[in-house]
Amino acid sequence: MSLQELNGRNVLVLGAYGFIGAAVVHAFQAQGAVVCGLVRSLPTGAKVLPGIALKQGDLRNLVQPDAWRDILSGVDVVVNCAGALQDGGDDDLTAAHHTAIAALGQACARDGIAIVQISAIGAEENADTHFMRSKAAGDAALRSAGVALWVLKPGLVIGQSDYGGTALLRMLAAVPFVQPLAYPDTSVQCIGMPDLCDAVLRAVAGQLPQGTYDLVEDEPHTLFDVVVATRAWLGFRRARISVTIPRALTRAVAAIADALGRLGWRSPLRSTAMTIMTKGVIGDPAAYKAVTDHPVASLGDIYASIPSAREHRLTARITLLMPLVVGVLSVFWVLSGVFGLLGLGQAAEVLTSAGWSQTLASFSVVFWSLVDLALGLAILWRPWARRACLAQFTVASIYLLIASGTVPGLWLDPLGPLVKILPAMMLSLVAMPMLESR
Repeated sequence: MSLQELNGRNVLVLGAYGFIGAAVVHAFQAQGAVVCGLVRSLPTGAKVLPGIALKQGDLRNLVQPDAWRDILSGVDVVVNCAGALQDGGDDDLTAAHHTAIAALGQACARDGIAIVQISAIGAEENADTHFMRSKAAGDAALRSAGVALWVLKPGLVIGQSDYGGTALLRMLAAVPFVQPLAYPDTSVQCIGMPDLCDAVLRAVAGQLPQGTYDLVEDEPHTLFDVVVATRAWLGFRRARISVTIPRALTRAVAAIADALGRLGWRSPLRSTAMTIMTKGVIGDPAAYKAVTDHPVASLGDIYASIPSAREHRLTARITLLMPLVVGVLSVFWVLSGVFGLLGLGQAAEVLTSAGWSQTLASFSVVFWSLVDLALGLAILWRPWARRACLAQFTVASIYLLIASGTVPGLWLDPLGPLVKILPAMMLSLVAMPMLESR
């Protein structure tokens, strides 16, 4: 199929450095379109999309049509790939999915700009989750705006990179020996990222009639089968035992993930994702198949077309281990601070025996114990987590230098108080790349 109609088209992609957005940007670039990305953070956008023109904008601040005027200057088509799973941190679903998109629709209708809206299977007015209801409200607002519109509703998107549902699949597949899974019999239909990008390109090139399309493979699979296929694609051994996680435990995990979401952690285990999994991801491919000669590839064909490499296995394992690493570091530093305060007298005695005054020794123990507590808590706040790891490494280095010069005999202590700092320092360094965004 020729996509020459894209040459010279000015396309603006919202959510340009996201999982879907980045793939869509590269697809347009490969076809000769003039593509620009709207991103929340220009530094992150420059890192993820080097060489791509970017505009800064936060959908929470774009809830009036006039706010879009400068952003839409010179644009022929907008592709909306922006979205969030759940409220929390910097995410406001009502703004991101509805009010900002309604304003976008009015602005585009005024200026004659077309819109390709990436929605979701299950986005209905009476859906069980705020995610789906807000998506449906945004879809409805665009339809009522009278703008040239394509609403694409992909199933579970599988791509070369990972985020959201794809990250969850790979994390579950990385569990060794045992395959834990909630709702293993849930029905799921997938779509590969190349097919999703192809549908977007067809819409913009005028080779797909305006309308709403479910972008899913023909046959559904159970969630268990999808995880098994993901495990095989990654090159992990098939699990020896499969364990169905009880619903009560699933709800408890989701509640914990929701609480962490208020601290900025965008876990794929939050309650919205779990609720969606109870309903399944099922669409009707008939409308799309009727107007295209390029049906959506099946799950087997999707994985057969995507090379699997060591970095995919490593990322899957990192995703699985990161909560444990962060938790261990938090507990280590918090307990270090607590034990320092509780054992103030004993800890100060080590310093006074080295010639320190009682006042200075006690002050030092209290001060550094409070620093330890602060670092143990700081790593739990997602925006600070990476910097907290660097601070932990720095503070631990200071401990080693001061202790080595003041009480070098601690290196020979049978309990190894100084030796034990070394693995904690290394764990902080290991956590830093784990915590790098995007």
